[in-house]
Amino acid sequence: MKDYSEKRDYYRMQLDSGIQITDSLGRSFTAICRDLSGTGMQLLVSEALEEGAEVHTLLPTTSDRFPPLETISKVVRCTPSADGYLLGLSIVQVKR
Repeated sequence: MKDYSEKRDYYRMQLDSGIQITDSLGRSFTAICRDLSGTGMQLLVSEALEEGAEVHTLLPTTSDRFPPLETISKVVRCTPSADGYLLGLSIVQVKR
């Protein structure tokens, strides 16, 4: 049984890794993936994105044995932070 502090179905994995984002207009930029779970991720970006926007993400790996994580995700929240904006993304589809 999970303790009270973590009632999610998937645990969050803390990261600090570069991730590539492409928005629906085809604009591509780099962000920092702060955490990752089975259903979503939190990214630090330099510009705000609208809630509800769909984005393509590509999280590279450090090993040739594992392919990069590629997703279609939906922005569920965008909040200002000291370094830019924190995006909460819900993973809609894992492409690979």
